Amino acid sequence: MRTALLQSSGRPGSIAENLKVLDEAAGRAAAAGAGLVVAPEMFLTGYAIGDDVPRLAEPADGDSADAVAETASRHGVAIAYGYPERAGEQVFNSAQLISADGTRLANYRKTHLFGCFERDHFTPGDQPVVQTELNGLRVGLMICYDVEFPENVRAHALAGTDLLVVPTAQMHPFQFVAQSVIPVRAFENQMYVAYVNRVGQEGEFEFVGLSTLAGPDGVARARAGHGEELVFADADPAALAASREANPYLKDRRPDLYGSLV
Repeated sequence: MRTALLQSSGRPGSIAENLKVLDEAAGRAAAAGAGLVVAPEMFLTGYAIGDDVPRLAEPADGDSADAVAETASRHGVAIAYGYPERAGEQVFNSAQLISADGTRLANYRKTHLFGCFERDHFTPGDQPVVQTELNGLRVGLMICYDVEFPENVRAHALAGTDLLVVPTAQMHPFQFVAQSVIPVRAFENQMYVAYVNRVGQEGEFEFVGLSTLAGPDGVARARAGHGEELVFADADPAALAASREANPYLKDRRPDLYGSLV
């Protein structure tokens, strides 16, 4: 499945403008034969929105979700995007995947919150593995800091995730995560990992770009620079199956030795 990585911070604070950016990217992605577009963490609103989080947060089935669904169905391409999700009195840092026909397939709430901003404004999610089927692949969702915990990604591997989609707001000076950690996560868990970042300065945060789609061989199939880009790479089920057959990591595990980890 050809996957488009939308490396952009959109227009922080303006949901309407960010929906336009997403619509334009979806059109370009569809024209290039992509089956999935992935936007960064908190793409709908911007990341550094401070005390506006409660005002801009929406339900998973809210107006913005309807707008994204309309964009997906009009262009015929699935879309994964980050947004602040309101659920009753709680607000989650969430990512949602909508199919090419506009169906809401999966919604994930970030389980590991990073820094004071996130801990002050969001409730951590409690479901580590969220998956759905898309174009012959089992697709899992995760957000930014979550992928830095190896147990999280291994749980996806054991649950059969083929493509792990990770909307991200990765900031300076942690570039090594995109450059080194993501390819290693893909290799050690025998999956594709699509890690899609914001760019530029937003409040106190400097986002570093470097979005990547890494394969099960630990090689980056696509890697963006430090500016706004739409980059493409393929997640190939046949190549994944061959890699899993050759790589014994998951087969050679000895869970009986790992009890101390929990």
